[in-house]
Amino acid sequence: VTASRTSKGRRGAGRRTNTARTQVLGNAGTSPATRARIVNTATAPKPAAATPPSTEKIIVSNLPLDVNETQVRELFMSTVGPLREVNMHYDSGGRSKGVATVTFSRKGDGNKAFQQYNNRLIDGS
Repeated sequence: VTASRTSKGRRGAGRRTNTARTQVLGNAGTSPATRARIVNTATAPKPAAATPPSTEKIIVSNLPLDVNETQVRELFMSTVGPLREVNMHYDSGGRSKGVATVTFSRKGDGNKAFQQYNNRLIDGS
């Protein structure tokens, strides 16, 4: 005697509803007209900003693996401005991932650094 599965598809693929979750997400009790109104206001064109928002944090990637936080700090302090923090990203083995997060003290310095160094080689290597 051989047994065969009568249901098709994946196990547990049936639709499950969790009313508490839908209420938290705001889906419960909304009519299609209300949903359409929400979508229309979200997709309405926004006026163009005169200047891009100023930022104080940038992510620097494609760094050589032997570059350390001190070198990144010295470069940006000497060419852009004062820094609040520099964080290098490391893998679980302690090796550099070639990525650093740089936080500047002044708001516009992130934009300045982006314009100055985006898609450019820093030391020619």
